[in-house]
Amino acid sequence: MESMVINHWAVWLCAVLNLVVGGLWYSPILFYKSWLKENNLTEDAVAKVNMAKLYSLTFVLALIICYNLAFFLGDAKTNWVWGTTAGFLAGFGWAALIFAIIAMFEQRSWKYIFINGGYIVVYFTLIGFVLGIWR
Repeated sequence: MESMVINHWAVWLCAVLNLVVGGLWYSPILFYKSWLKENNLTEDAVAKVNMAKLYSLTFVLALIICYNLAFFLGDAKTNWVWGTTAGFLAGFGWAALIFAIIAMFEQRSWKYIFINGGYIVVYFTLIGFVLGIWR
């Protein structure tokens, strides 16, 4: 591909958005209590997690995800419409559906699948938008 365009600042912003969107999605104002229940977790168990390690690893993995999508959207003709569409298709058509398949074999509830799968679709759609608009 001759005209590959990757805005590294946009990719890093998208990795940060993983933490921001996840923080909102799994917060008490949205799905925190349902998420705890569906995972058989207690607030005490969550409080014992090494958050610095968890968020650091999460950021690194999100950065890899964002660079991966940025390479798929690297064509110079990519715009926000295609970025958003591709983000949605990757989030729903690949990531959320494989997550759902795995969760079904783990005998997880549909509520669990919709909470986590919904986050995946929203996040991928958002990063597709950002990568598409911030060329």
